[in-house]
Amino acid sequence: MRKIWLMMMLLILIGCEQTQDAAANPQLSVMLDWTPNTNHTGLYVAQEQGYFEAEGLDVEILLPGQTGADQVVASGQADIGIGSQQAVTLARAQDVPIVSVAAIIQHNTSGFAAPVDRSITSPSDFEGKTYGGWGDPIEEAMLDALMMRDQADIDQVEIINIGQADFFTSVERDVDFVWIYYGWTGIEAEVRGVDLDILYLTDYAEELDYYTPVFFANEKLIDEDPEVIEKFVAAVAKGYQDAIQDPDLAASILLDAAPDLDEELVYASQAWLADWYQAEADQWGIQQLEVWQNYANWLDDNGLIEHNPDVSKAFTNQFLPE
Repeated sequence: MRKIWLMMMLLILIGCEQTQDAAANPQLSVMLDWTPNTNHTGLYVAQEQGYFEAEGLDVEILLPGQTGADQVVASGQADIGIGSQQAVTLARAQDVPIVSVAAIIQHNTSGFAAPVDRSITSPSDFEGKTYGGWGDPIEEAMLDALMMRDQADIDQVEIINIGQADFFTSVERDVDFVWIYYGWTGIEAEVRGVDLDILYLTDYAEELDYYTPVFFANEKLIDEDPEVIEKFVAAVAKGYQDAIQDPDLAASILLDAAPDLDEELVYASQAWLADWYQAEADQWGIQQLEVWQNYANWLDDNGLIEHNPDVSKAFTNQFLPE
């Protein structure tokens, strides 16, 4: 009987310890916006270096599915999502309660890219060409806004949906130009020795220098458990600081997590992005109201949102480390 009693007490103690561990290490799911790449490196560094564990978090990184991270987070199926300021603004305009809690990159590094043999060096050169997009109405608005500055006609552009097709395959076979992010696809072109002409959005409109990507969370989670958001942001901020200070180490950590990635591309992209994560900002992750308002105004002026939302509620800096 004594042995049975001791065994029961041991099981109870183990159960209590596991319960305490579970309480001390809440699970947090983070959904990516794309397959793993150098935009996400700080997340993987924070996981590998134990920064989440030090904050008492058990973080699961989820790959994107058919539904965007904004919808998944809004529905409560994931806790944190990665996406653009654009996605958050569009969501807020439809009263979807997601909030950006940190900017991963301070500036928009995207633009419309084409192989140099297509001779696309200004928006007017889009006329007579084929654009490969992913089916978002905002793409046509972006094209139209840039082309109008050159008195060019978007109706002279053939727009086809190529989804997530590879950029290099697409421009060889189906299209003339695509909207890319220099920090990944532009760097990949350099690695491959492919010469591109890139028309950066920020060269044509200040309003298009928005945050992309960002981390965002559901308003409900922020209200009910702000401490867990604060812990997540503190840990991931350390991860991105490491990526800024030692891009080679950060690249190796990303490659360990996603070994199918091209090694040369990852190291080159990581070295380039090290100067862009924080850029001239006072700290990594910080966001400015002016940036959010300018872009929301641009969307509203171009008829891309149902109403201009209160962008002061679309983002917060409250969880950033002091």
